[in-house]
Amino acid sequence: MSIKHLLPGALGFGTAPLGNMFRAIPDAEAAATVEAAWDQGIRYFDTAPFYGAGLSEIRLGDVLAGHPRDDYVLSTKVGRVILDEAEDPAARDLGEKGGLFEHGRPNKMVNDYTADATLRSIEDSLKRLRTDRLDIVWVHDVAQDFYGDAWLAAYEQARTGAFRTLDRLRDEGVIEAWGLGVNRVEPLELTLDLDEPQPDAFLLAGRYTLLDHDRALQRLLPAAAARNVDVVVGGPYSSGILAGGQHFEYQKAPAEIVAKVERIKALVERHGVGIKSAALQFSLAHPATVAAIPGATRPSRIAEDVAALGEKIPAAFWTDLRAEKLIAEDAPVPTA
Repeated sequence: MSIKHLLPGALGFGTAPLGNMFRAIPDAEAAATVEAAWDQGIRYFDTAPFYGAGLSEIRLGDVLAGHPRDDYVLSTKVGRVILDEAEDPAARDLGEKGGLFEHGRPNKMVNDYTADATLRSIEDSLKRLRTDRLDIVWVHDVAQDFYGDAWLAAYEQARTGAFRTLDRLRDEGVIEAWGLGVNRVEPLELTLDLDEPQPDAFLLAGRYTLLDHDRALQRLLPAAAARNVDVVVGGPYSSGILAGGQHFEYQKAPAEIVAKVERIKALVERHGVGIKSAALQFSLAHPATVAAIPGATRPSRIAEDVAALGEKIPAAFWTDLRAEKLIAEDAPVPTA
């Protein structure tokens, strides 16, 4: 099954930053950013309990409660249950993503992909989001970046718990679609090889971008397209480094990535195009990708994203990117 019919357009809004990712954002600024997305015509919003221990969901729900529920598409994630007891957000073990939401709420987060936890997570998300239904539910972060060598154990718990539960909820019409939301391609490749249950789509963050796309291009995206499993691209700006920021993979970008970005910047300047435009349009050019969901914490960024999606990029730019081996030879590029 495809989710393309559910999505209102190629551009959605990823709300991880609203969970105080990297910095503490005032409530008013967070609300203004969501309203800016709405005013710019964006009608797909993605969130997760993980983002600030429920903070992103609360902030998103507060704004969307003022808009008709039938007018937007909403996705959140399962795999982490948020408790009422407190912990130190800066001391959490988040694998490679240490300190990511240290400015979020102090509520304790428990990793749990069982059937019972999946149902509880959905129930809690509905309350935080102030809504009566979810359109898409992603199984969150069953991958190496969070669990290291133990990731297959987490994946197996999800396969027998969350996957089957979400499959049943979709078949019962409680949700429209489900899939995995991860930062690595291996769990998605594994899932495509399962006989059951089969997801409708994947949310893949950071692995189909201008800076990092080789692995997804080789096997995952062709296999997903063959099985009619759509791919939503998270992190099209690679955690911000492709949009003027300093982060790559949620941490300060290493020297080799900074150097690669400088080479890309030289080309966009030569051709007079925006780097955001190049990044966003590249991620959406593959036949398997149906939407991109960049995040933002400032209202002005949303208008930039919308403009980036519509900018005309000359074919010569993509030719030069290939010639300088900045993108894979067989990576699809936008056609004018």
